[in-house]
Amino acid sequence: MSTAILERFHPQVSTWFSEVFAAPTPVQEGAWRAIADGENALVVAPTGSGKTLAAFLWSLNSLVERAGQQALPIDGAQTSTHGGVRVLYISPLKALGVDVENNLRAPLGGIARVAQRLGRDMPEISVGVRSGDTPQSERNRQLRKPPDILITTPESLYLMLTSKAAGILKTVDTVIVDEIHALAGTKRGVHLSLSLERLRRLAGNFQRIGLSATVRPLEAVANFLGPKTTIINPPAKKRWQLDVHVPVEDMSDLPVPEDASTIGEAVIEGDVETLATEAPPGTTSSIWPHIERAVYEEVMAHRSTIVFVNSRRTAERLTSQLNELWAKAHDPEALSPETRRPPAQLMKSVDTAGHAAQVIARAHHGSVSKDERLQTETMLKEGSLRAVIATSSLELGIDMGAVDLVIQVESPPSVASGLQRVGRAGHTVGAISEGSFYPKHRSDLVQTAALVPRMREGAIEELRTPRSPLDVLAQQTVAAVAYEDVDVDEWFDTVRRAWPYRDLAREVFDSVIDLVTGVYPSTDFAELRPRAILEGTTLKARPGAQRVAVTNAGTIPDRGMFGVFLVGSEEGEKAPRRVGELDEEMVYESRVGDVFTLGASSWRIENITRDQVQVTPAPGHTGRLPFWNGEGPGRPYELGKALGAFRRQARAGEGIDASLDEFARDNLVRYLEEQEEATGILPDEKTLVLERFTDELGDWRVVLHTPFGKGVNAAWALATGWRVAQETGMDAQAVAGDDGIVLRLPQGEKEPDASLFQFDADEIADIVTEQVGNSALFASRFRECAARALLLPRRNPGKRAPLWQQRQRAEQLLDVARNYPSFPIILETVRECLQDVYDLPALKEVVREIATRGIRIAEVTCDQPSPFASSLLFNYTGAFMYEGDTPLAEKRAAALSLDPSLLAKLLGNVELRELLSAEVIAETDAKLRRLGRAKTSEQFADTLRMVGPVAVEKLADYTEVPLPTLEDNLAGRVMRVRIGGREHIAQTLDAPLLRDGLGIPVPPGVAAQVATIPDALQQLVGRWARTRGPFTLRDLADAFGLAVGAAYEPLQRLVDQDKVIPGRYRQGVDEEEYVAAEVLRIIRSRSLAEARAQTQPVTQSAFGRFLPAWHNVSASGVRPSLRGADGVFSVLEQLAGVRLPASAWESHILPSRVGDYSPVMLDELTASGEILIVGAGKAGARDPWIMLLPADYAEQLLPQAEEPQLSLTQSQVMERVRGGGGYLFADLLGPLTERTTTTDELREAMWDLVEAGCLSPDSFAPIRARLAGGKGTSAHRTRRRPQRSRIRSGRTSFANTTPPDMVGRWAATPRADTDATRRSVALGESLLERYGVVTRGSAVTEDILGGFALAYKTLSGFEASGKALRGYLIEGLGAAQFSTPATIDRLRGHADSDDVLGWPSGTRSPDVHVVAATDPANPYGAALPWPAQGPTRAAGAIVVLIDGLLAAHITRGGKTMTTFFEGFPEGVGDPMPLVVDALAEAVQAGRMQPLGVEKLNGGPAFGLRDYGARVTHKGVKIGAKAAAAPKRRGRSVAEALGELDGPAERLSFDD
Repeated sequence: MSTAILERFHPQVSTWFSEVFAAPTPVQEGAWRAIADGENALVVAPTGSGKTLAAFLWSLNSLVERAGQQALPIDGAQTSTHGGVRVLYISPLKALGVDVENNLRAPLGGIARVAQRLGRDMPEISVGVRSGDTPQSERNRQLRKPPDILITTPESLYLMLTSKAAGILKTVDTVIVDEIHALAGTKRGVHLSLSLERLRRLAGNFQRIGLSATVRPLEAVANFLGPKTTIINPPAKKRWQLDVHVPVEDMSDLPVPEDASTIGEAVIEGDVETLATEAPPGTTSSIWPHIERAVYEEVMAHRSTIVFVNSRRTAERLTSQLNELWAKAHDPEALSPETRRPPAQLMKSVDTAGHAAQVIARAHHGSVSKDERLQTETMLKEGSLRAVIATSSLELGIDMGAVDLVIQVESPPSVASGLQRVGRAGHTVGAISEGSFYPKHRSDLVQTAALVPRMREGAIEELRTPRSPLDVLAQQTVAAVAYEDVDVDEWFDTVRRAWPYRDLAREVFDSVIDLVTGVYPSTDFAELRPRAILEGTTLKARPGAQRVAVTNAGTIPDRGMFGVFLVGSEEGEKAPRRVGELDEEMVYESRVGDVFTLGASSWRIENITRDQVQVTPAPGHTGRLPFWNGEGPGRPYELGKALGAFRRQARAGEGIDASLDEFARDNLVRYLEEQEEATGILPDEKTLVLERFTDELGDWRVVLHTPFGKGVNAAWALATGWRVAQETGMDAQAVAGDDGIVLRLPQGEKEPDASLFQFDADEIADIVTEQVGNSALFASRFRECAARALLLPRRNPGKRAPLWQQRQRAEQLLDVARNYPSFPIILETVRECLQDVYDLPALKEVVREIATRGIRIAEVTCDQPSPFASSLLFNYTGAFMYEGDTPLAEKRAAALSLDPSLLAKLLGNVELRELLSAEVIAETDAKLRRLGRAKTSEQFADTLRMVGPVAVEKLADYTEVPLPTLEDNLAGRVMRVRIGGREHIAQTLDAPLLRDGLGIPVPPGVAAQVATIPDALQQLVGRWARTRGPFTLRDLADAFGLAVGAAYEPLQRLVDQDKVIPGRYRQGVDEEEYVAAEVLRIIRSRSLAEARAQTQPVTQSAFGRFLPAWHNVSASGVRPSLRGADGVFSVLEQLAGVRLPASAWESHILPSRVGDYSPVMLDELTASGEILIVGAGKAGARDPWIMLLPADYAEQLLPQAEEPQLSLTQSQVMERVRGGGGYLFADLLGPLTERTTTTDELREAMWDLVEAGCLSPDSFAPIRARLAGGKGTSAHRTRRRPQRSRIRSGRTSFANTTPPDMVGRWAATPRADTDATRRSVALGESLLERYGVVTRGSAVTEDILGGFALAYKTLSGFEASGKALRGYLIEGLGAAQFSTPATIDRLRGHADSDDVLGWPSGTRSPDVHVVAATDPANPYGAALPWPAQGPTRAAGAIVVLIDGLLAAHITRGGKTMTTFFEGFPEGVGDPMPLVVDALAEAVQAGRMQPLGVEKLNGGPAFGLRDYGARVTHKGVKIGAKAAAAPKRRGRSVAEALGELDGPAERLSFDD
């Protein structure tokens, strides 16, 4: 029989086959019979059964001899012998195509030699490859001389059909689609099916041959391929040897996070053998080293191995570990410690990838570049590489040579995928495919154990083709129209011929045509550019349609990948070589200089651009492992049911496959036993378990164990989350995985039960459909669908728009489209979520089974999570980590979330006309109205669509094209109408809007919809408002010829919807103005940008001069300008919320600012209740940190401190004072008979409460007494003040003496305001008041809750409301600086002079300031960096500033002085006399005690005596009085004689 089929071939073909192969395989025989009869054929057979040759040989046979073929072509193999492409081979992978090209060489060469021997003419049959990697020169050559056989990908076929290359496809008579199962279930396949129908329009009917390994149902794939397809599926005799290995006795001790977690895996450094003894402190042990060792041993025992993993990150880690293990054994030098960094220095959890010169393994996945992949494939085929670690990138039928083992680390995602992967081993007819499985953790082991027997049975999952995806249809429609004009009805028939669109309704098709031609449901969509024009029934392309269709081709969504390129170092290199790609999220976490691993090599980041990461090789350096988000589909429902059944059988000791080794079997049984022990019942497909327990916050965690996979569980979680929100008003934060659903619920009256998950089977689909629109999934899928439908084209072809920008544009479109549920892309997104992502039919089945008791839900309450729940909860935390928020931190972070409406109220309205630039308003207005933008008729059509009708008299402002030309070129698309008595030109699509909104009749001959548009006037007004700057109500009324009252109504509706904002925007306009919200945003941001551009930054020394002046701190030798208690109050207002050592307030802070300061002034303010004293920690033994806060807004600025652990005495004190009122020390101590504590104990307890911020005195007197009394040191030494005491009449034995530091009344500190918005506004105002210019440094120094991030959020709100301005104000401090226009002017007043020499300000006698290091008037160590390492803003330290430059820093107590004269400008002389004099002056003014300096710049300080300091035995003293000469009696003889010689008036008898 075999010979009979070969007789149908030409002799040279049949002879070659007989000589090379013993006989055709059953597949080949069946396939040739169908193909030779001209039928469409689907050839299904396991890997390695000769399918490719079965498809190709008949095509080669038809090319070998052709009537009239006499001579060989001169060009050889590059040219078609028949004038065009005859055989089109489509492969889903580029690599597969290259493979096929190589595999065709042997038969072509063999047949040619046989033909020569038989004396027959043999034409040279040419083969070409066209994919994204084909160089332009090769593509041009293919156009000139088409190959006979063209190998391409679905995307490249689409691109050819959309360009002039379509011409070479007119001769196609056979199309072969390889690995069709990889396409049929995806939108990519749907896209291909439409491309094939477009090819049919071009080339007529052709024969279709599909090749597939494992697929079910066969009929669906056969229909997908084409009409009347014969299925060739002979019984297969594929033999498998599958083993499951667990390399450790007990997996429960070695946790590995699940894939869904982005937290990374635990990693152990060091040798595997010494793991048990040398586990580093603080690390959990991991199963990875054991798996790596076992895999390494298997790899070394075989000739060539492919290791499959489920994520690119795992591929990279395993590659580096295998190479390291090999290097340890064969080349230990490669792992020299110099090139390895300890793991603590690496981001995320990372393996130390020592880089050996020779590698035994290389990584192969979608993010490794084409060249790297090709090299890997070549090395494996040639046998020079032991192993390739791959993701699904090698799953499809690439012929990888003699692979003798496939290892799968982790369970494969599905049975079909498992068969494909293991089929790579023994990839020849009749060979045994050998596969080893290594589960990562115990739940993975269960899935693997269930999967392996199903692989042996070939029980693969059903494949479903997406039905009528509208985004793909929109893209293909634009592409078809870009190639040639298309009749709409013919195009509808063409589309319906493609199997996925067989049921496409005409009205849905028409809605897509409307989308493509610009007939939108509202003027809100005017920004979308139509790609085609409908003239009658003919679709024609608009300019630019082809470019958009080509540059945004295909259905594979942009997941936000950055290309990784080698920095072009060698001369003459045209373009940098591509190394691979990284996830956008990963790139945002990376910095220049980071080293990461990709494809078994380490790379150092040299530069990050908007869509590229440029790298250089970093051999021998530790590589950080990249991570990629969003990998891996969920578990199919069928497999989920099988898994549930397997759990039940395995628990009963049955059904465990023989392929599991002893450790695997033991771990599996033990895991199921532990779960049953924890929950009392094992969850399977008939019994779901609802497990509940409380978490660390006291909330309920509810886990529903369901094995049905993510498709079912995610939809179910969505519905459950909705129900919880309905019943409790809380967000249940439902997260679903393959093995269950996790919820978090607040503690309520009753325990959460199974009713949460019970729904009516009919309502569940409706609930999910309604709720999906609000999910994050919907937003991300909408972005992908809109991009596929060409609604979000790349602004710059060839450059990828960053993902955040795409998200932003998609979000804006979604905001508009949400209001129109019939918008095709909204419909398509809902369809994709419900049909392709969620498995709704399966969910309905599950819900129905629960209702009819076919499935029961068992409830159990646990103290802690069960083993199954633990792995699910890890995913749960992982899901939140990805969102930047763990559940526990979430409650705390809620304190930092600002209420936008309250924020707006608190900030109030500033007259925006003061902030908005008139030039920017005019420029924006012209741009939005598209004045002068339209150079062609088509561009003017865009103007009419976006701006609305244009008055004929103003036409010259918009375009130079004359009116008659416009009307000719746009015939049928524009019309003339009269609005408000003036003639206008408008697009015909506006006819129904003008009719229903303004009562303007539809001009004759213009087609317009009959249905009334209820909001026509509002749409017209909305569009008009969106396309201009600020306008008045009268402008609007005039534009449409309306009465002012009639114009007011639609405008007010837009105001109510926050789409238009009333206000005052332009100088010189007194009426109320209006502007569209998005236009105001543009004008405001551009005005701010202009204002920022005008702000020239000042130097850091200028800020050093500005800040003391801003704080009214007087220079040395100058008396401060503020006076009296009012002066003290204004100082304290500026310092509200700053904590300073108590000793600093009256020694440095207040005396340096208030000229006549005396303690009475502060006491007056505290006694009247205007100022509160609040403790905030301890600066010295008897020196608390103190805040002095104005009572009016103290609550908003008080720190939110948690109450400390209180002693019994402290609890009693707090209980007493919390009742309100002020208490004397004696009141708190109590009568002698009732005392529970001693005076000293109560005193110390109360001071501890003061330092904790719980208790406040009513005056500063006790603090002064505490600073003066006792031996404890204070931060700033002050003059001792005498303690006041009363004269008592001897009766001291009964006197109840209050200690001096306990005088006055004591009260509870007010409670801090907990409203985050009010606090943040108060904080923002106080920061601006305190620093004048708020920078990151100054905010960080204040140590506020939420840090600079929260302050930035608040200050940005200030900027939006006009209260502050952001800009680059001080050099070198980044652009995140906030100030006010008035302050900026004052700051500029301190700008440096232009002199190069001398002090920066240009003065001869600079101001010298002596301030406490902690004083906010000292900019160094806060806003400005210290000039050198060493100094700190410690309590008690002093700094000296000269002309804004930091001159000296003196540590607490004065022992060490450091100077910073190195950075001083030239020509200032020696600054040391200025420093010493200023310090001496501060001592004389009583602001500090004399300084005993022992060290100066690290050496002895004796050199200071040259500047007037007094030498002591340890060093020098600054500010001490010169020692008086010893007193003598009488006088010397010389003095006596001198006096006698002098005049009589000088005689003195005092002595």
